[in-house]
Amino acid sequence: QVTLVESGGGLVQTGGSLSLSCVVSGSIWQINTMGWYRQAPGKQRELVANIDDGYSAHYVDSVQGRFTISRDNAQNTVFLQMSSLKPEDTAVYYCNANLIPSGKWVGEDYWGKGTLVIVSS
Repeated sequence: QVTLVESGGGLVQTGGSLSLSCVVSGSIWQINTMGWYRQAPGKQRELVANIDDGYSAHYVDSVQGRFTISRDNAQNTVFLQMSSLKPEDTAVYYCNANLIPSGKWVGEDYWGKGTLVIVSS
């Protein structure tokens, strides 16, 4: 019913930039909050950034000032623009959306399969 598909991952050098996108498709009443999580090797998945339906954004301290999250409600898409990348940003980045599927009353969390970002020296 609901699918999230990320794109834009890849290999980039330290200090470089990369942009991720995630398209949400399916039978949806509304999308509440969309965000990006990441999981580095040997680490737990952590929230990187999210943005609610009022376009209020939150960032983890480690990416503040370097990453920008945005959303296009008309396209059901969330973006993550990453700059000044560091090796510690290397991780699988997962798209997340809290949304209300058609026929439901409350929001549910959905996840993409992830896209790999590698930052090399």
